Amino acid sequence: MKLAKRYKAAAESFDRLTRYSLSEAVDIVKKNATARFDETVEVAARLGVDPRHSEQQVRGTLVLPHGIGKSVKVLVIAKGEREKEAKDAGADLVGTDEYIAKIKEGWLDVDKIIATPDMMSEVGKLGKILGPKGLMPNPKSGTVTFDVAKAIKELKAGKIEYRTDKVGNVHVPVGKASFDKEKLVDNITVFMRELVRTKPAAAKGQYLKNVSVSSTMSPGVKLDVQALLTAMKQ
Repeated sequence: MKLAKRYKAAAESFDRLTRYSLSEAVDIVKKNATARFDETVEVAARLGVDPRHSEQQVRGTLVLPHGIGKSVKVLVIAKGEREKEAKDAGADLVGTDEYIAKIKEGWLDVDKIIATPDMMSEVGKLGKILGPKGLMPNPKSGTVTFDVAKAIKELKAGKIEYRTDKVGNVHVPVGKASFDKEKLVDNITVFMRELVRTKPAAAKGQYLKNVSVSSTMSPGVKLDVQALLTAMKQ
């Protein structure tokens, strides 16, 4: 009941039909983030693509300038000198057979998994477990690599992965409600520039159809897409 009242109060604090500037939207989201924990701020974008066609899928990774305000627990599956490199680079967990066995038994107490290419023959067998949880290492996201130190550094710095869902939406975390307004605006602007940059050549018509900003426990605030595009060019 408390959640429903809080959500209703947040929804009534602004016009749900109005499209706001990014600065205004962030002000509204921060004001309405009144939960007892530090709410995550997210961006949701509806893109003018048909992800049923591979050439129209939008996917990539990005390190936000101010991170996402979350401590990322990283497991590195590697052997030999890469194992030592991972430990020196700050990996939370490093190993091979013992963690592969634990994952098979259902253990998934990590946020990200990095694997070296020579370990993928074993890690690949865990696809049905890791895939649905978004934990499967992937070369496109930089989590299958011999340069484990770089991968760990990026993940710890707040590297995010974005990808269109089956209806063409993209959802990403861009920080915490406790962030300064300027940091949230910077993170969102950098992400939106990346989203525009990766527009598929096959996409026709309006690419950014709708964009909104929200926090964990509050409704989305719609952005004025045209104003956002203009501001990004400055």
